[in-house]
Amino acid sequence: MSAALQSAAEAVESHVRAYFEGHSVEAVEGVLGPEHRDMVPGLRVLVVGPGPRAGGWAYVTAGCWSAAEEDGQGLEFIMTAGVRDRRFIDLMGMIARYHCGGHRLDVEHSLPIGEPWTPGSTCDQLLVSLPYAHGPELEYCPLPAGHARVLWILPVTSAEIEFRRRHGHEALERLFHEAGIVPTDPYRASVV
Repeated sequence: MSAALQSAAEAVESHVRAYFEGHSVEAVEGVLGPEHRDMVPGLRVLVVGPGPRAGGWAYVTAGCWSAAEEDGQGLEFIMTAGVRDRRFIDLMGMIARYHCGGHRLDVEHSLPIGEPWTPGSTCDQLLVSLPYAHGPELEYCPLPAGHARVLWILPVTSAEIEFRRRHGHEALERLFHEAGIVPTDPYRASVV
């Protein structure tokens, strides 16, 4: 990995550690198999434990920006969950591979997981959204050669994605707000 890519990934990690001060943060490397490592060189997933900012776990990519930035701007992703589980680390690796493999995710995009988010969950899709639970303080990450936006990956149901296609992203987010969903609850009811 080049020094510039390494520097950017380290800046993302430093940003996440500063935002989640008081939380344990572990950098997990080797998230992608050998056949995909060149796609997102040096990708790591930062596993953030419960603490003063949030009672659940957070999983944050560090390395997507380096692999897919344009004009110094790129994305990283955060997902929250109620537990620590290798499944979520692997899922973040899948998201990084998808994004950096030419699909370029952004706010309002979605992608199917191909199975339930966790066993028994009706959430089998992922929605890219603003990190409402964390705000712009986490969302905007300055880097030596630009900046990264940290976007939220929210597990959703197929019915919710279909509703969004018909009524728009804002209408779906309004339903989430009205229902008071708990985004870390894999067994939450669909809002539609």
